[in-house]
Amino acid sequence: QVQLVESGGGLVQAGGSLRLSCAASGRTFSSYAMGWFRQAPGKEREFVAAISWSGASTYYADSVKGRFTISRDNAKNTVYLQMNSLKPEDTAVYYCAAQVAGFEIYEYDYWGQGTQVTVSS
Repeated sequence: QVQLVESGGGLVQAGGSLRLSCAASGRTFSSYAMGWFRQAPGKEREFVAAISWSGASTYYADSVKGRFTISRDNAKNTVYLQMNSLKPEDTAVYYCAAQVAGFEIYEYDYWGQGTQVTVSS
């Protein structure tokens, strides 16, 4: 069982920045691919970013490319999402997810509870 706990959400003005963190339990975090997703009110959950177990490969949704950066610290069992140049349309609940085997950027085995990000105009 893998437990994921997100933090770092909040209220920010358009153009601002936030860094989300996701702390994972488990001794084999360094072998997990990790991802971030988001869900805005009335919309389906959508892919934001993914990172391979080593951090060597990263993928982004077109809507966040160039503004968001996913990274990980395997020594701290933590994955991050640095969000810059935030827009009101980035407002959503952000979820991190873990994939225990392989690297399919849209398929995950465990999910966190989510953290709210609100961007005011």
